[in-house]
Amino acid sequence: MFGTWGNSAGVCGLSAFAAVTTVQASVAASDFRFDRDTLAFQNATVLKYKDGVPFLRARSASNDPANKYTRRCFVMTRTAMQFCKFARFDPRGAPLDDKALAARIRSVTRRQAWAAPLPENQRIVFPGYANLRQMSNARARVFQENIGSGFITYFRPSNGRMFFQHSRKYQERTHASLDATLSRGDVFIGYLSTYPKLSINHTVLVYARNKSVPGDELEHYLAYDPNHAEAPRELTWSPRECAFAYQKDIDFIGGFVRVYQSYGKPLQ
Repeated sequence: MFGTWGNSAGVCGLSAFAAVTTVQASVAASDFRFDRDTLAFQNATVLKYKDGVPFLRARSASNDPANKYTRRCFVMTRTAMQFCKFARFDPRGAPLDDKALAARIRSVTRRQAWAAPLPENQRIVFPGYANLRQMSNARARVFQENIGSGFITYFRPSNGRMFFQHSRKYQERTHASLDATLSRGDVFIGYLSTYPKLSINHTVLVYARNKSVPGDELEHYLAYDPNHAEAPRELTWSPRECAFAYQKDIDFIGGFVRVYQSYGKPLQ
C-alpha cells in the first residue's frame, strides 16, 4: 500500500510514537455524519488521471461522467466544516427563495473556518430542510454559485508546504494533530499531495476513525471527499512507516500521500 514511499521508510522514534499513542487513547469521533453533513453534488478534477499520471480531460467515459463543477475541493470541504460549526436547520419552516438562500450561504462561508462552533441559538438558520445534504441536493445551483471560487485556492499561502515539508517527522505531527482534532469533536481538513509527483493534489475532510480488523497495524479514518458524493473514502496511517495513504479511485492510484492540515488556524 505504501510502495510509492520507496524503501527509505523506517520505524518512527520511540518517544514520538509514545506521544502519538497517548493522544490516540483519547480519540473520539465528532458528530459529523456523511449522510447529513456533506454536500450532495460533487467536484471534478480539471485533469484526468491514468495510472497516477495527469493529462488534459478528453470526452468523458461512462464511468467518468462529465462535470463542469471543478477545482472546488478546498471550497467544498471548507463549506462542510463551516456549516457543521455555524448553521442549523429547521425542516418545519418554509424554504427561502434563491436570493435569500444565497445571502445566508455566504454568511456561513465567509466566517473563519477555524473559529469555535457557535451555540445553537446563535447559528444561522436554514428553514425548509433537515440538513446540509438535503438542502444542497435540492438547491445545488445556489450553493455552487455562492460557496466560493476554486481558482483562488491555488494561491493559498499554506499550499507552499508541499514544496519543503517532506519529512516523516512533519507527518507525525500532522497525525497527532488529526487525532487531537477528532478527540475534541472537531473535523480535520487535509491537503493531500505527492509532490514532486503529480498523482494527487486534493483536499478531504476527515471526521472519524474507521473500524479495523484484529492484527491490522494501520489506523483507519473516514473522510468526506468532494469528488465522491456517494460514500465516505478512507485515509490510513502507518505507525511503522510514519506515513499516510489514501484510497484508490478513478483519479488516484492509491497509496502514499503527504497530508497537510488546512483551515486549522489562520493562514493554514
